[in-house]
This record gives sequence, C-alpha cells and structure tokens, in this order.
Amino acid sequence: MIETVDVTRTYRLGGVDVAALRGVTLRLDAGEYVAVTGPSGSGKSTLMHLLGALDRPTAGVVRIDDRDVSALSDTELAELRNRTIGFVFQAFQLLPRFTALENVCLPLVYRGVRRAERRQLAREALDAVGLTHRVDHRPNQLSGGEQQRVAIARALVGEPHVVFADEPTGNLDSRSGAEVMGLLDRLNAERGVAVVLVTHELAVAEHARRQIRVRDGLIEDDSGGPSRDHEGFQPDSDGDLL
Repeated sequence: MIETVDVTRTYRLGGVDVAALRGVTLRLDAGEYVAVTGPSGSGKSTLMHLLGALDRPTAGVVRIDDRDVSALSDTELAELRNRTIGFVFQAFQLLPRFTALENVCLPLVYRGVRRAERRQLAREALDAVGLTHRVDHRPNQLSGGEQQRVAIARALVGEPHVVFADEPTGNLDSRSGAEVMGLLDRLNAERGVAVVLVTHELAVAEHARRQIRVRDGLIEDDSGGPSRDHEGFQPDSDGDLL
C-alpha cells in the first residue's frame, strides 16, 4: 500500500544541511495498525509527512498504491491525498469560523461532491463519532475531545485507505484520549482502514499491532506483535461511537 525505499530527507536550515531521515526502507500494507515512535527530533514526524504525501523525499522512492510520489505533479499529489489518506492532528486543525458539519465537508468540497450529498455524508460521519447533536457548533463551542472527534469524522468522510494520526491525544485529558483511541481502534477493526499513529506516548503506541521506532533519522526497530484487545474502552453516553 505504502512503500519507501532508501528514503532520505534533508532540510536547509541557517545555511546548514540537516538530515531528518537518513535512509529509510519500509512497507505498510492495507489494514495495518502501526505506531511510529521515537524521541523528539528523531524524524518520526518527517516520516509521517512522507508516508502521507505531504512532502517529497530528497532521495529515494516513496510509493503509494504503486505510484511514485516524486513523479506526480502537485495537483496529482493533492488528489491522491484527498482520495486515499485522512489526517488527524494534535492541534485538531479545524477552521474556527466553520461549524462541525462544514469542517467535515471540506475534503468532499475539494473532491467536487455536490452540496446535498457532501452534507449528508458529513452528517453520517459525525453520527459515527457520536456528534449528531453538535453538527452546528463551531470549534470554540466544543470540548477538546469533541474537536478531535470532528477531526476524525473529517478524516473518514472520504473513505480513506489509511489514516495518519499525529499525537492524536496530546491535547486531551485521559478520558477524552481514551475515547479518541477507541474510535481509531474501531476504525481499523470494523472498517479495515489502516491506522498509523505517530506518538511518544507508550500507552497510545500499545494500541497498535506493529511498532516502528525511529532514532536519528533511521529505523531503530520494527516489531510486530499480537493483536491487543482494548476491552477497557467504554463509549460515552452517546452510545456506540462507530
């Protein structure tokens, strides 16, 4: 599904070349649940940007569905992201003047989906994360956990093949964080969407079946493991979240 071959990424900072990645080769298959971990500055966020087609490598190859990212135009790359990849960020990245419904509609706007259809699909996505009653609220009227659930709804509304979640619980209290991780667990288990977590939190990484540890721009360890059952997660009063 996504493959990197000897990928490097170098940035020019203050006249000095800084190597964020120094030769990374890996493959992520459909339906996987992966955690990318490592200390601050290790290169894990850079790796996510390359895997998610938000950036291009300095050298090496990144392929998404057998398409070489470096060979695509900016327009083709944007279309590839829109149709195959969803993103969930620590800071939510919601537009403050838009309602929850309008924020979730955005990927479909860029895809050219008609207004009535995209609003219906956005309502269904918000219902899936337990926010039917908050569709007309703006981000400043929502709790942190609710904002992150809107972000998850926005990520899944276009039926992506993979969702990248960058520190998805970083701005949340423990209860909201547990709810968000439960949603991502179910998104993977019930819909078969691949989930890639980028995190420094051990408790978050343990939700994944495969853990990739990055250090100094290289993969230090890539280990799979048995599926983990999160029976401790309980949905909130809205009921079954997915």
